[in-house]
Amino acid sequence: MKLQIGILSVQGDVMENVITTQDALKELGESGEVKMVKTPQEIEQVDGLIIPGGESTMIGQLSLVNGALKKIKEKIESGMPVLGICAGLILLSKNAKDRIVGKTDQPLLDLLDVQVERNSFGRQRESFEADISMEKCGISNFKGVFIRAPSISETGSNVETISKFNDKIVAVKQGNILGTAFHPELTTDTALHKYFVSMVKQSK
Repeated sequence: MKLQIGILSVQGDVMENVITTQDALKELGESGEVKMVKTPQEIEQVDGLIIPGGESTMIGQLSLVNGALKKIKEKIESGMPVLGICAGLILLSKNAKDRIVGKTDQPLLDLLDVQVERNSFGRQRESFEADISMEKCGISNFKGVFIRAPSISETGSNVETISKFNDKIVAVKQGNILGTAFHPELTTDTALHKYFVSMVKQSK
């Protein structure tokens, strides 16, 4: 069984996620292909999707224009596993507001039952790394890279908190949806991508 994992390649940390996912497949001994996808036709072919970090408004707007957003929503609703990283987490959420400017008018997939606060830890110059734990994913220690990172201020009853940093929620899971405020692809640790690959395998 060959897994087809797509990286939404509109904008952001696309290649970093391609490489980390390929490494995760290799380390797990899984047969699979990692593809850069952006059209509804390409998204239709994948078994799992990673929405990378970048600029969430830009990713949302461009995906809306070519119909990819609608296809992504359909696939996730039908059970396809998805990993949303930073901007990807914002895009998956039901509600997002900026810490400084408040409510933003940006396209959202409206699937992950959370309220996200954009730029929760500050702007670009306040980026940092921190050790975090994701015991519920079997990952006891992970170096989180936070770049203009959001946090999750509210979660619905069906959302599981996976990790917190300084009392702020930075990783969640809701069924087939996994979301992180930090960038796992910017470390040499493939643990979270391996966890996502296992989610994709289980769903097939």
